[in-house]
Amino acid sequence: MTSASGWRGELRLRYHRRGERTVAFDAHTGPLRVLQPLYPEGEGVCHHVLVHPPGGVVGGDELHVQVQAEAGSHALLTTPGATRFYRSEGAQALQHTQLQLAEGARFEWLPMETIAYSGCQASNRVTAELAPGAEMLGWDVLALGLAAAGQPFERGVFSQHLELPGQWIEGGRIAAEDATLLQGPVGWAGHTVAATLWFAAGAPLAPARRAALVEAARELLPSHTLAATAGVTAPQAGVVVLRVLAARVEPVMQLFTAVRAAWRQQAWALAAVPPRIWKT
Repeated sequence: MTSASGWRGELRLRYHRRGERTVAFDAHTGPLRVLQPLYPEGEGVCHHVLVHPPGGVVGGDELHVQVQAEAGSHALLTTPGATRFYRSEGAQALQHTQLQLAEGARFEWLPMETIAYSGCQASNRVTAELAPGAEMLGWDVLALGLAAAGQPFERGVFSQHLELPGQWIEGGRIAAEDATLLQGPVGWAGHTVAATLWFAAGAPLAPARRAALVEAARELLPSHTLAATAGVTAPQAGVVVLRVLAARVEPVMQLFTAVRAAWRQQAWALAAVPPRIWKT
């Protein structure tokens, strides 16, 4: 769907447990859709790839993803590549992902990185509502500009919002001219990539289980190249968060993939089977 101001895309996904299988239902309008569901680790976990054929998001575009995971379902949603917010002449671009997990549902939100190009005016929002007994793994990786290609983030504003209503909110407004934030020692300190990985539950985690998740991440940090700019905390009883600053996306994804594997095993006794799209 298009308008005078840009594209509007909507995608609605519902995951339902049918016997031993997680079944997916989807409906879309505009340039958002999912590829055929895959089951690389058995019928209980549905892997889906979210695609946006236009290839980038520009000023005036709005992308809305709504996910409903029903009781007992387990789904994983990823993307084939980076989400790119391009330069705008003034209109704002928006991507809003809303997740609703019923009791006993599990969900993994694992998109590739988001790239904020110089001159963009953009907002990226993720809201996850978890019923008691529901749990999720998610990450968000933001890169400012294309530093390696000599295209730094020199103009524009990018707004970020991650929320588990009633539990945890993390957000910020990142303006290219804000040197205190981007260059200051208590801000980004000159890094161009900031990323967050979280494990969340719809009810407080047992203290021993929460501590085990924190420790599983901490055990992986000392030997990693990002050890000096990464840290893991439990800001709320039902949330464990790993944050990291970096100069490039690749080491962040390497670290997050390793921690995701550790958390998946610790929390769900499941091996970290990667989506097939990550290997192509």
